[in-house]
Amino acid sequence: MITPKNNKVIHWFFHRYILRLIDKNFRSFNLNSMKVEEDKSVLLIPNHFSWWDGFILYYLNHKLFKKRFHIMILEETVSKVFFLKYMGAFSISKNSKGLIESLNYAAELLKDPQNLVVIFPQGKLYSNFVQQVVFDKGILRVMDKARQTAQLVFCATFIEYFEYKKPGVNVYVNKSPVNSFNNIHQFTDAYQQHYEAARHQQTQIVI
Repeated sequence: MITPKNNKVIHWFFHRYILRLIDKNFRSFNLNSMKVEEDKSVLLIPNHFSWWDGFILYYLNHKLFKKRFHIMILEETVSKVFFLKYMGAFSISKNSKGLIESLNYAAELLKDPQNLVVIFPQGKLYSNFVQQVVFDKGILRVMDKARQTAQLVFCATFIEYFEYKKPGVNVYVNKSPVNSFNNIHQFTDAYQQHYEAARHQQTQIVI
């Protein structure tokens, strides 16, 4: 398992790089307001649709949550892109015993109220406007260990061009009770409701 590394110089450089990358490539970055509990960590559950996802969520954390950013990424990706581990990335390998180690590591991070952890329960990339969301059950292990220390936030992101050369980013976030799920089906259904509401709101935009 690859864990995050500390290097203030590298982190400072790529922090500026990511913020500039988003500002340069997107026309706008829009998100709804949400009250963040300062005394709890954040378990952020987003949809997974593009190469941009990690950078968009890093930018979201910078704008809204202002926590220490961590993100679970496939081991081969963390290995290939050297700076990711300096920006809070830690690895997961689905077909190995290290899977449990990665999930336990995520749960440990969530014990610190200054941390934010991003996990993509879909596990794979799907269309930005897919109708049905399917989650892997590993996320429940993290939630079971972090119920007392973390706030659960559902996130749905959509990208639209309309008449502009550059696309705009619209992020919809909403907190959900951590202790209200007994199985993966209940968890998936709760996220599905958030996702469908966000998608409906997105499709109502007319320029």
